Parts: sequence; C-alpha cells; structure tokens
Amino acid sequence: MKNQIFKLLAIPGLILLLLSGGSDLFAKSTQFKVLVLTERGGQHEGFVVAALDWLKTYSAEKNFEITVINHANEINETMLANYKVFIQLNYPPYTWSKEAEAAFIKYIEDGRGGWVGFHHATLLGEFDGYPMWNWFSDFMGGIRFENYIAATASGKVNVEDANHPVMKDVSASFVLPDDEWYTFNKNPRPNVHVLANVDESSYQPASDIKMGDHPAIWVNEKMKAHNVYFLMGHHANLFKSTDFKTMFGNAILWAAGK
Repeated sequence: MKNQIFKLLAIPGLILLLLSGGSDLFAKSTQFKVLVLTERGGQHEGFVVAALDWLKTYSAEKNFEITVINHANEINETMLANYKVFIQLNYPPYTWSKEAEAAFIKYIEDGRGGWVGFHHATLLGEFDGYPMWNWFSDFMGGIRFENYIAATASGKVNVEDANHPVMKDVSASFVLPDDEWYTFNKNPRPNVHVLANVDESSYQPASDIKMGDHPAIWVNEKMKAHNVYFLMGHHANLFKSTDFKTMFGNAILWAAGK
C-alpha cells in the first residue's frame, strides 16, 4: 500500500518536471562541435566580435557547441577530430605550424569535417616573412592575393546557384555594406564552383580596382569536405544584413552535413 501511495504522489511531480523542462535527463544533446579560428585585433576586430556574438546566439538556437581559438599553431589531428566544422574567421593562410598545416590538409582532403572561410583566408602570397602556402592557394582555386578596395565599399552580390544549400532562403541579389573587396592575380572560377559574384559596377563609392568577372562566394568540389569561402568579412555592418546571416548559418549546417 505504501508503495502505491508513493507512486501516486510521484506522478504529479514527474509530470511537472517534464512540463517545466527542468531535468538534464531530458535535455537535447549537442548536435555537433565547431572550431572557430579567429584573427583578433586590427581592422577586422569589429567583424570578428560581431561574428562571435552572432555565433553564440545561433549555436544556442541550432544546438551546436563552439570553441574559439586565436592561433593556428595549437591545431593538430587529435584536436580537429573533435570538430565537425572548422570556421576560419579571417585568420590568414600563414603563421601555421607544419603540424597544423598537415592536420588541416587531411581534414579537408579526407572529408573529416566541413570548412567555412571568410575574407582574410585568401590573403595568399608572401606576407610578414612567410612563404605562400601553395596547397591553400590550390584549395582556393589557384589564386594569389593582388589588391583590395582600401576605403571599403558597398557592393551588390548576385547569386549564381540558388539551389545550393548555402543559398537557401537568400535573396537573388542583395547589397552588402562596407567591405574590402579583394582582387586576385587570376579568376578562381575555372577551378571552383561559384555560388555568387559581386557586381563591380555597383560599388559605392566607385572604385577603379576591379577584376571583371568577380566571384565572391565559392566551393571547391574537388575536396571531400564540404567547404565554402566568403570573400566578404571586413566590417561588423555585415551582420545588419539578413542575407549575410542566412548564408553564414546555412554554410555551418551544410558544412556539418545537416
């Protein structure tokens, strides 16, 4: 009899616990983990801070975990094995240790995880006493950094592949503000799949620094890893754009295989 009374008393409490969501027992487990490699300080600090703030909110909404590091040298195979997605948030393709380079190459070539890169990730060439990382140049379409719009400009982005998951619910064209549009020694288009381009005639203020056909977002389908590069990533005002945030979110989920 005592056991029956206890069970009857316990049922309302259990129901209340379930309704309130107050038990870790019923909490959703994290879907996946994301490593974010950031470049801190300097002219891109505002964008990085805004991106990390947005990622904090978005990761909670989509139930994934983020880990932020500020140096590439701590990267190795063991570390990368913990992460489904690697976000290169403006960190350049140099200053990496040989161990970090080798681990990243395996991660991308073997499809051990996905990659989302922004802006400074294509600062390819000889910079600060470091040589060109030739593998990374090939990864980005065989390009070398050439120039940029120093004063920054708004630009109209035109989607080329609306059916790609990164472009889900993204406008056919949209203007992004205050960016430092990079140009390269050659067009990456023959070696990558372009998802969107920037219309150089739309720059405000106008600029003489142009490429002609100017890819702005692309993927390298030769790699096993889901990967996408965004040319933009200079100013925090990008996070005022719904289209930019939608692409960023789509890119993370696609890179994770979701």
